[in-house]
Amino acid sequence: MSKRFISIEGIARRFDVGGRASTVFENLWLSIAKGEFVCIIGHSGCGKTTVLNILAGLDTPSEGVVVVDNQAIVGPSLDRAVIFQSHALLPWRTVMGNVAYAVTSRWRKWGRVEVKAQAQKFIDLVGLAGAESKRPAELSGGMKQRVGIARALSIEPKIMLMDEPFSALDALTRGTLQDEVRRICLSTGQTVFMITHDVDEAIYLADRIVLMTNGPDAKIAEIVVNPLPKDRRRDDVHKHPLFYAVRNYLIDFLVTRSRTFSDEIRGGRAYDPKKPLEVHPGTLEPTLVSSLRAAPSYEITEKRLGRVQ
Repeated sequence: MSKRFISIEGIARRFDVGGRASTVFENLWLSIAKGEFVCIIGHSGCGKTTVLNILAGLDTPSEGVVVVDNQAIVGPSLDRAVIFQSHALLPWRTVMGNVAYAVTSRWRKWGRVEVKAQAQKFIDLVGLAGAESKRPAELSGGMKQRVGIARALSIEPKIMLMDEPFSALDALTRGTLQDEVRRICLSTGQTVFMITHDVDEAIYLADRIVLMTNGPDAKIAEIVVNPLPKDRRRDDVHKHPLFYAVRNYLIDFLVTRSRTFSDEIRGGRAYDPKKPLEVHPGTLEPTLVSSLRAAPSYEITEKRLGRVQ
């Protein structure tokens, strides 16, 4: 499995505000492997959506480049599907029509039978069999998001980009769709980059969780490697002995360290933006220990990593 299926290489994004340059982030580096599910967490204003838009080809970095499957991103592509917070469905089209529209944009020479078969495959996959003839106005919020997921998957993208797709849903519907997305991604080997503010969602879905400091001038502070098993289930994920170590670490970062991380660097903490530290909450990896020892001004204990309850 390639370690650089997606390679974010030194990107920056700056905007001109009143004649002065405002830096959202700069010198961001991140590699994502094929089939990996990566979540990014950080407070509003740190540039999460901007990073996603650059990956989608909807925005251009001020510096740096993003490479996907050995090709630099130069604009939107059907190899990258985006699922937004809102369903963004065509209100005059049915469920089948919305998904089929995406299929025809991908395979323009396909006939009606081929298009319908491809669309039906993914409508079934997200559990909407029987609702093919309904229009968005006849669907619940959760069903609309299912259509959006089916539409994205139907074009068989190399990457699925998700911008808080469940944030507007009630807790029960959100949990059900998280289960569906996890099942689908595991069965299809889909590569996913997802924005979320929900710590529990990130722990349940992600293989790795990217931690962004507060903006402006945000940084990738650390990358948390999820120690939970790949085949984890919602009803027992919280019983895993490392669940609360990961959860506490993420919450501590969001509450405190997202705004103090720059002070840690100025205080002498070793930091290389090209190689953000990979953290394993609940364990003390040799590489982590050596990195921490190289920065005596940054105080961290086993309790902070979850070893001591």
